[in-house]
Amino acid sequence: MLKKWIPVFEWLPSYDRSNLSGDLSAGLIVAIMLIPQGMAYAMLAGLPPVIGLYASTVPLIIYALFGTSRQLAVGPVAMVSLLVLAGVSTLAEPGTDTYISLVLLLMLMIGIIQFLMGVLRLGFLVNFLSHAVISGFTSAAAIIIGLSQLKHLLGVKLEAEKDVFKILWESFQRISEVNPITFSIGVASILILVLIKRWVPKVPGPLAVVVLSILTVYIFQLERVGLKIIGEVPSGLPMFTMPHIQIADILALLPIALAISFIGFMESIAMAKAIAAKEKYKVVPNKELIGLGLANVGGSFFAGYPVTGGFSRSAVNYQAGAKTPLASMITAILIILTLMFFTGLFYYLPNAVLAAIIMVAVYSLIDVKEAKHLFRVRKLDGWTWIVTFIATLLIGIEQGILIGVAFSLIVFIARSAYPHIAELGYLKEKGVFRNIKRYPEAVTDPEILILRIDASLYFANMTFLEDKLCERIGEKPEIKWIVLDFTGVNSMDAVAIHSLEELMETCQKGDIQFLFAGVKGPVMDILKKAKWDQKFKRQLEYVSIDEALSAIKRGA
Repeated sequence: MLKKWIPVFEWLPSYDRSNLSGDLSAGLIVAIMLIPQGMAYAMLAGLPPVIGLYASTVPLIIYALFGTSRQLAVGPVAMVSLLVLAGVSTLAEPGTDTYISLVLLLMLMIGIIQFLMGVLRLGFLVNFLSHAVISGFTSAAAIIIGLSQLKHLLGVKLEAEKDVFKILWESFQRISEVNPITFSIGVASILILVLIKRWVPKVPGPLAVVVLSILTVYIFQLERVGLKIIGEVPSGLPMFTMPHIQIADILALLPIALAISFIGFMESIAMAKAIAAKEKYKVVPNKELIGLGLANVGGSFFAGYPVTGGFSRSAVNYQAGAKTPLASMITAILIILTLMFFTGLFYYLPNAVLAAIIMVAVYSLIDVKEAKHLFRVRKLDGWTWIVTFIATLLIGIEQGILIGVAFSLIVFIARSAYPHIAELGYLKEKGVFRNIKRYPEAVTDPEILILRIDASLYFANMTFLEDKLCERIGEKPEIKWIVLDFTGVNSMDAVAIHSLEELMETCQKGDIQFLFAGVKGPVMDILKKAKWDQKFKRQLEYVSIDEALSAIKRGA
């Protein structure tokens, strides 16, 4: 029973010691990567850098106990950090005690939402966030994230924070105020990160720039010439605290909590499934929701902020040899040791370096190639990408994702309201029935109309079907039989059944008879509930078009 609900009891008792070296090395490498990233992402979220380290302890251990992915690296990520800033900064000033309190409440809410979604098996809801929407949203968000760090890179306190065009314009106007030391360190850090990633990817770039910049600042005392540094980082472990819960705050945070719950889970499950497919094991989406939910709930009591599975860290964790969730536990233990004994080492870390780490990390999220691919394959999906991208960039993070989802649903509804309906003819040389538009040589009978419906039938698309039938009957007045090929119909609703009955009755007055071929079991069950087996039994019993045509020849 415990194995079913707590996966750790499945892998820990049977732990293979041959995996220990891989888990140790992966845990160490991810910790080295996560320490500077966690601090940078916390700064992006409008929080003190140390909170990024707090969020990299308890949540990692809890996920290792309850998650089903063996290699997923959970922790702070850029996208969630930006969403936190976008949602909570409207309620309180970033960095203040009130702001931090609201972030803890937000983390608790996200954890509860994800946990309940997992328990209630609602993981399928994330399917309503189409790939085009997510790609457009993340591409725009990556630009917003990158430009939001300009103030740290330039050493200028910009008034504009979320509007990318205002940020660019203000940066241009205040170019004379740029701190040359800050700018030089930031640009140098970006170049080093890019070069390391390209030429020596096994070297942890973020750690390299952190160490080099700290040594540079310490030796030359650059903080005295206006370079902004992290300063004092509190040592020790976070204290157990209860998030401050107020109904008004919960209602205000609910939209962003839902957005982060969905987007965070999508980012996490995509990476978890990709690695699981390579390693030939299975991740369970609803259990993943439970694991992520509990990780966020636990972190909210220990001064963390919302976490999820990260793409880059998970890839590094996997490539470094992680075989079990023990690697994540080792990462958490190393960060706990850092909090206890080594936070003083970060005193001279420049803000510009953390900004550089963020900028380089999010650059890969800008996916213009995907937009081109979507336009090439299906233009409507490409436009979904464009609408989401522009809305996110111009209107805002929360509004952008909502507009993208709404547009994709409108596209889906419009597409389902106009289903593909093909008139079929007989290909003698192949002995099959095919769409006469694609196969003009297919033979048709002027007295028989054969239509294949390639969609489920419901209230929104019945008018389209009726119009198609009336149009063909008008073009072929000699029609006496209509054969509906239902092999592509997976379901029907009551309105569709009623509309089809009326259509059949109307056509029968004109001496046109209907026959149905290839009706699937679930559809037949629905039709039987509508008593079609009594009303139209002889018209429903044909398993194929050939059988229906044979019945017509026999005078059915």
